[in-house]
Amino acid sequence: MTVATPAGSAPAEPGARPELDALLAELADGERRWAATPLTGRVTLLGRVHAAVAAEAQAWVRTASRIKLLADDSPLTGEEWMSGPYALLTSLDALARSLRAVAAGRSPLDGARFGRAPGGRVTVPVLPLTAHDRLLLNGFTAEVWMPPGTDAETVRRRAGLGALDPQRTGGVGLVLGAGNITSIAPLDVLYELIAHNRVVLLKLNPVLGDLEPVYRRALAPLIEYGVLRIVSGGGDVGGYLAHHPGVAHVHITGSLATHDVVAFGPGEEGRARKAAGTPLLTKPMTSELGGVSPVIVVPGEWSEADLRYQAEHIATQRLHNSGHNCIATQLVLLGEDWPQRETFLRLLRTALERLPARPAWYPGSAQRLADAAASHPGAEWQGAEGSRLLVDLGDGRDAATLETTEYFAPVLGVLTLPGTGAEFLDRAVETANRDLVGTLGANILVDPATLRRLGPAFDDALAALRYGTIAVNAWTALGFLTATAPWGAYPGHTVDDAQSGIGVVHNALLIDGPERTVVRGPFRPFPRSVAGGEWALFPKPPWFVTARSAALTGRRLTRFAARPSWARMPGVFAAAFRA
Repeated sequence: MTVATPAGSAPAEPGARPELDALLAELADGERRWAATPLTGRVTLLGRVHAAVAAEAQAWVRTASRIKLLADDSPLTGEEWMSGPYALLTSLDALARSLRAVAAGRSPLDGARFGRAPGGRVTVPVLPLTAHDRLLLNGFTAEVWMPPGTDAETVRRRAGLGALDPQRTGGVGLVLGAGNITSIAPLDVLYELIAHNRVVLLKLNPVLGDLEPVYRRALAPLIEYGVLRIVSGGGDVGGYLAHHPGVAHVHITGSLATHDVVAFGPGEEGRARKAAGTPLLTKPMTSELGGVSPVIVVPGEWSEADLRYQAEHIATQRLHNSGHNCIATQLVLLGEDWPQRETFLRLLRTALERLPARPAWYPGSAQRLADAAASHPGAEWQGAEGSRLLVDLGDGRDAATLETTEYFAPVLGVLTLPGTGAEFLDRAVETANRDLVGTLGANILVDPATLRRLGPAFDDALAALRYGTIAVNAWTALGFLTATAPWGAYPGHTVDDAQSGIGVVHNALLIDGPERTVVRGPFRPFPRSVAGGEWALFPKPPWFVTARSAALTGRRLTRFAARPSWARMPGVFAAAFRA
């Protein structure tokens, strides 16, 4: 993920890279064109991008699968469909709807039924919003919680962000792209253009360099219009651009270490600047940086099927994309007094052992696995050829390393805490807030009967949990995939204490100043969900790493997003129910 200048060097002076200077000059012209483009013209442009992405979807997935060492016929290619072209297509549609609303003099939130959350917070529903949503993701919801003191009318009035004043542009934004999930960089480009009225220079991560031709074709309408340029290269390119006076703003997706090198410079000098609070980078910077994500397992009375299903759920949260996700669950918080704890741990071990073998493809993964094993001598190797690591932190073992190191590899820790019910939940929330690095996302698993017993105390616990996205009986990655949901760290971080980052992206309803997103899903898949009174018709999710039909479902979902039609719904359902 490195985008910094070489260690020990200072940013190059403008003029040292004339080919990059020329691109910035072209984008300066593009900014003037963007300022003169009405919202209706922007909607048309997004429609052209939508068509181009749909045309490139197959090539996109094949290239991404090759980068990640997946066979073309692997069910795991479903991950590349859903987190690649599908995510971008749904975002393009949602952003276009918001722009059309603002162009017509309405708010993107007109018609929304606002709710309330603890602390006097206003909540905004963001999933489901359409009839298609209600069927495709039946049983799942997402809502945005606003900060205390923000009233509903203010939320409605301010929704629209840059679209409320499209002629007021923000210069050139540099997007330093991610190297793991292939939709991240294009989604960040869209947010810069629409939410902030900034034209964009996208610097690709070298890990995804083979996707450059695909990105150029998929985003060709933006390139041809002069509002996007794409470059490749190493840290020297990123460092030169970040400090160039022709760049007004920097957005980075990556690690905290990479963020700090860009903001403060490399080596001892950079660390000294960070300690002194004097960044080398003096322009505004936003970021999405990952962290140590927990899953809180609230003790309850679960059936054998529940235990097995949720063990697979947690394994998915860790092993999706071979563990190379900023939102991958790294620490399981279990109840020490839960009678089913040992049974659940046994099934979790079984899931990790039996899940399909796959390569840890991201550079440095093998070393990070080795580092985790060295830090935790009692760790258990799982899976084919010891490709996964389970660290049981029972018996008083030191948890600090696992709590403060984002391994970005197939490493999963288990920490037990005393108590049951609300006592356990409050202790788990306190542990996550106090001890774990990062605030991007947290997951909670709780059965319906226990949830009813907890009553209002459960939402109070959600309010106390300081994370940008919280998923209840779901994985926070669904918040990432929901185009209308803001995605980013819990607000309040600064450049010299960035944690999981600053600002949000995605957010296709263009909500101003959100605090967090709360995603909720069914505790059980259909048909057990209905038998348990949840009335959710969703089968095993296609993003589960055990979903046998994930590739087919992902491909059909992407075709549906390319050309939504009721006639295509049965094909999606037929694939999903074969998971």
